[in-house]
Amino acid sequence: MNSQTRTIPEPASRFPAEPASHTSSPAAQGLAQLVGNTPVLRVSEPLAPAGHGFWAKLEGFNPGGIKDRPGLHMVERARARGELRPGNRIIESTSGTLGLGLALAGLTYGHPVTLVTDPGLEQSMTRLLAAYGAQVDIASTPHPTGGWQQARRDRVAQLLAQHPGSWCPDQYNNPDNTTAYTPLALELASQLGHVDILVCSVGTGGHSSGVSRVLRQLYPELRVIGVDTIGSTIFVQPARARLMRGLGSSIYPRNVAYRTFSEVHWVAPAEAVWACRQLAASHYATGGWSVGAVALVAGWLARTEPAATRIAAIFPDGPQRYLGTVYDDDYCSTHGLLDSPPATEPEVVGRLDEKEVTRWTRCADVVDPLTLARPVQAAGAELTSENEEEANR
Repeated sequence: MNSQTRTIPEPASRFPAEPASHTSSPAAQGLAQLVGNTPVLRVSEPLAPAGHGFWAKLEGFNPGGIKDRPGLHMVERARARGELRPGNRIIESTSGTLGLGLALAGLTYGHPVTLVTDPGLEQSMTRLLAAYGAQVDIASTPHPTGGWQQARRDRVAQLLAQHPGSWCPDQYNNPDNTTAYTPLALELASQLGHVDILVCSVGTGGHSSGVSRVLRQLYPELRVIGVDTIGSTIFVQPARARLMRGLGSSIYPRNVAYRTFSEVHWVAPAEAVWACRQLAASHYATGGWSVGAVALVAGWLARTEPAATRIAAIFPDGPQRYLGTVYDDDYCSTHGLLDSPPATEPEVVGRLDEKEVTRWTRCADVVDPLTLARPVQAAGAELTSENEEEANR
């Protein structure tokens, strides 16, 4: 198997553990030390030919996935500024992994946590969040125009009013969401020595912005490739019901650093499933929708760039929460996700709004949608399907 791991002897950086409040247990005070220093894996055949490949940063090795990093960091910084007082409640909307990170932060710093989700969240994830001590509040009715995402945000506002002193991270617009990824960037620099191309999924904009900002200071010629899902509005596409959790959005997160991206790729669910399963069968490492989409794009780059190009791809999580979707043949057959392998290369469009994309497509002209004369209006789209997803994980 053409793969290997590289590790660093000590953390490139790690958030200093703030003393936990008096309500946290001694065991909880060391939980933050479990986050970070995730390994990298060399991925080659069959996604790239022999002698070519990319390095995957396996964030699924964190206890809850990549969003353990911002979950801990946003809470730590809010405490330091006095925005979150000891023992007060954390309330946030989530469709998965951020909820795990906030549950971890709640245990670490002694805060009760309420997570607002919707019926589309996997039952296994709902049970896991509750097992970690979070109170799970499920929105029952989608917003008539904003879908489940707006319904969850509205419910968060209600709960904040009901709990004086409570605090919401607001990960879409919180700059601490991006600075949380400085350690990840430094880990990559230490592990790989140099990075020519960085491939990231895009949802809240946190890790794509945070990692690229640091790496570009180290490697000014760095190219950053964003990976989105079809049906997401982040890069000026119309909002549609989406199967894929963990990337994409039906709003315009202000943490997305549009000027950072050299190009963006949109990937469809069947294409992500194919890549996930190829990874699992060949490298004993895989993940969810975001991992499949990122791997598909990184594999294409590895095939088309010179062999010496150092490509880093961030895999946000592992496969566990997707056993009933990405890795379930019945589920995939029902949704037409096993019909055929993806094309060997993406379709190309010249402008983000040239047409609605329905398959793997790339565009090298990336702009902020709010700078356009008539950006796509996500809020007016009908996103009431039970499968409507976005990246507020």
